[in-house]
Amino acid sequence: MPQVLVCGAGGQLGQELVATGPAHWQIIPMTRSMLDIADSDQVARALDEVRPAWVINAAAFTAVDAAESEPELAQRVNATGPEVLALQCRERNIRLLHVSTDFVFDGTQGCPYAPDDKPKPLGVYGRSKLAGEGAVLAAGGNPVILRTGWVYSRHGGNFVKTMLRLMAERAQLSVVEDQIGTPTWAKGLALTCWGLADHAEATGIYHWSDAGACSWYDFAVAIRAEALELGLLQQAAALLPIPASQYPTPAQRPAYSVLDKTSTRELLGLSGSQWTNQLREMLVDLKQQEQHVKHLS
Repeated sequence: MPQVLVCGAGGQLGQELVATGPAHWQIIPMTRSMLDIADSDQVARALDEVRPAWVINAAAFTAVDAAESEPELAQRVNATGPEVLALQCRERNIRLLHVSTDFVFDGTQGCPYAPDDKPKPLGVYGRSKLAGEGAVLAAGGNPVILRTGWVYSRHGGNFVKTMLRLMAERAQLSVVEDQIGTPTWAKGLALTCWGLADHAEATGIYHWSDAGACSWYDFAVAIRAEALELGLLQQAAALLPIPASQYPTPAQRPAYSVLDKTSTRELLGLSGSQWTNQLREMLVDLKQQEQHVKHLS
């Protein structure tokens, strides 16, 4: 059975990749503590031991604001690591699927970004991810780069879980209304990764997120509505839409980062699911997890 080594297996996407791996692949999960992707010797040993057909790199430094004060760490994880993986994979004729971000764009285009649109990142995070993309492509070896954005799941920290916590604690929240993107459930993103791995002709840059677009405010409103209906929230916190200028952050974010998924849909034969439907499924998943934990305790 062919093997796939998943880097960053402890993260949101990594855990979903492991959980959704197709039966015809043997999944070898590697967490950050198990494999430092920026260490060439470690990567070489891991690849020689496993000899996978594919490496899927879900490892990333994704703390956008923290990257502004920790640029060296962001560069090491998001640029050096992918370069090391790409070079070591090329030497061994192993395919590499590297996950990147919508933050490689500046958000001024005003319509969905296609894979061949010119990147222009606004901050350290986006620049480090773009550098990683460039290193992967320069290494050769027929890699696949999959850009995505606004990823969330029941695992780890993300916007959905932060909103659920804050809405349970506070009577009122202010949420930015003039930054537009598309939420992406990590489970659907993982399935898209597996779809690309199953297509030998896949090469170059692809985009994936759920269907549609919204602001962070719209996203928060949907989270509140679904969580109330499922009983994940007991009170309806007031949500106030505000411009990004009233919520300053260390990192500048693109005002519009919706991705054009046409080429990915055509290759994989996918229609894509509306982001609101995916959010509902994730929250049902989260509720079942909470009930399971309560039952065990």
